[in-house]
Amino acid sequence: MASCHDGTAEPDRAGSVATRPTRIALVGNPNVGKSTLFNALTGSRQRTVNAPGTTVQLSTGIWSAWSPAVELIDLPGTYSLLARSPDEQVTVDLLTGRSGTEPTSTGSPPDLVLLVADASAVGRSLYLLAQVAQTGSPVVMVLSMADVAAHRGVRIDVPALRAALGVPVVVVNPRTGSGLSQLVTTVEEALAAPTSATDPAGVTPGGVTPEDETERAELRFVWVESVLAATVRSAPYRLSRSDRIDRVVLNPWLGVPLFLACMWGVFTLTTRVAAPLQAHFEALVTGPLSSAARAALSWVGAAGTPVEGLLVDGLLAGVGTVLTFVPLMGIMFLVLGVLEDSGYLARAALVGDRAMRMVGLDGRAVLPLIVGFGCNVPALSATRTLPNARQRMLAGLLVPLTSCSARLTVYVLLASVFFQQRAGTVVFAMYLTSGALVVLAGLLMRRTAFRDVQREPLVLELPPYRVPAPRALFAAAWFRVRGFVRDVGTIIVGTLTVMWLLTAIPASSGHSFGRVPLAESVFGEAARTASGVFAPAGFGDWPAVAALASGFVAKEVVVGSLGQSYAAAGTPGRPESASLASRLRESFDVSSGGHGPAAALAFLVFVLAYTPCLATLAEQRRLFGWRPTVAAMGLQLALAWLLAVAAFQIGRLL
Repeated sequence: MASCHDGTAEPDRAGSVATRPTRIALVGNPNVGKSTLFNALTGSRQRTVNAPGTTVQLSTGIWSAWSPAVELIDLPGTYSLLARSPDEQVTVDLLTGRSGTEPTSTGSPPDLVLLVADASAVGRSLYLLAQVAQTGSPVVMVLSMADVAAHRGVRIDVPALRAALGVPVVVVNPRTGSGLSQLVTTVEEALAAPTSATDPAGVTPGGVTPEDETERAELRFVWVESVLAATVRSAPYRLSRSDRIDRVVLNPWLGVPLFLACMWGVFTLTTRVAAPLQAHFEALVTGPLSSAARAALSWVGAAGTPVEGLLVDGLLAGVGTVLTFVPLMGIMFLVLGVLEDSGYLARAALVGDRAMRMVGLDGRAVLPLIVGFGCNVPALSATRTLPNARQRMLAGLLVPLTSCSARLTVYVLLASVFFQQRAGTVVFAMYLTSGALVVLAGLLMRRTAFRDVQREPLVLELPPYRVPAPRALFAAAWFRVRGFVRDVGTIIVGTLTVMWLLTAIPASSGHSFGRVPLAESVFGEAARTASGVFAPAGFGDWPAVAALASGFVAKEVVVGSLGQSYAAAGTPGRPESASLASRLRESFDVSSGGHGPAAALAFLVFVLAYTPCLATLAEQRRLFGWRPTVAAMGLQLALAWLLAVAAFQIGRLL
């Protein structure tokens, strides 16, 4: 076994010896403080990756307590090494080195396993420790939540536990930093003189089948009871503070209103509180930064050239779009961290479980779906609270069907123009339609592509209520925001640059590159060509189609694009100063054969159901990969077209 300082030598494909960093895997049950420990040890030196061939996300980081530094891998939480989900299978594969699913590509087991256990309920982790012993990996047990154990009157004889297990045992509190220096020393010693745990059922290192596990389970449980009897002393049970709070939070009558109030708070924070910050970033880009860029280009003689359009209207506009999402994502990640670290997130899952089971999910999916009505992008990030990759993907494909607040501006404009006194009813109907689409699409996917998502009873370990550690909260939020900007930002900037190029290229002679009216650009010509597809929906007019294409970038752009496109198109016999409302009414009446309101309703339905904004697609790609993202995009476009056609054809008959 190599030390932390030397790394581990392994032959590469060419037969030469390559040195890889020492790797330590964090393993443990859900809600034992494993990720908090990971954040405390790695700080900002971490990244999120997908295990190859899966959509299961792993966090890897650099533990720089030594030189060279150690690679730390935070594995999905699991109660057993008998995998029942893709996440648990990734943990098993990494620990056994069977298929090389760890993000480091070598396919060998980790050099050391840190098995994190809740000190207030250490017995739940001992069975997992016995299974880890089968892999033959050196183990160090890390006891977290010692403060919770002390409050509950649980006392652990650490030397006796160390002797009973045959592996090092360290007590740490990653929220305060207590015990981390001792952990460094213990890990150094464990890597220099590795110690493997012994399976009480007598299983030698290697694979295990469910049949073998069933036969040996009784032996392991007897061993767990004997270890607890020799090492743990518990005070008589008394009603804890968490128990008293749960009497209210989980009450059938009070729990739901409290849950809805909590979700309203999440919705408000992710939309209204972030809005001024988003406006500030947008004003910064469109104001001082754009002015400075134009001034610099003017100084070098590039003012008014296509170079100015590319840099300012393409690249800089893309950067501005990314920056506007930074406060939204930052607030969302902080809110998620508070809910998770405080212990309420598990309770919210229990409260919302019955509703989510209609679509094959459990209560943990209710948070991202509700957040989606504020903004789809942080809602996708919120799917990480779901227990396994298939459930996360199912929820992630349903999130874009929730009507985000950016669509509201389009609803209000079209509804006020075409339905006037009934505008509020129409807008409300859009949100009801959104909820119905989520349920129906979930039922359909649950019976087709997601038949493998097992409907099992929701079993949750309710962690005690505690005050989140601000340092850990902000560190985790910064890590996730940075990953969003890095991974999603490049896609947004690149796509917006391509869209600018389409508006800058003339579709015919008579105009030069970068100096072409929108209607006569490649973008305008493509919209005109595609407008025939929307004739059955009643809005087969190129300005409306161009606005929908712009909404692919951001749904709030649709309103501005409608004004710009109709101004560029002009309306014969109407002055240029004619209002957007009059232009909309006239255009939709002409394209629909006199059924303007029905066409407007079809347009609203299409805006509700079609492809989400570019940032949402980029986040989907980051979480689930290109294939499901592209497939979902195609299916949503087809669904939106079918619903819009149905809305128009039915509406014009009424």
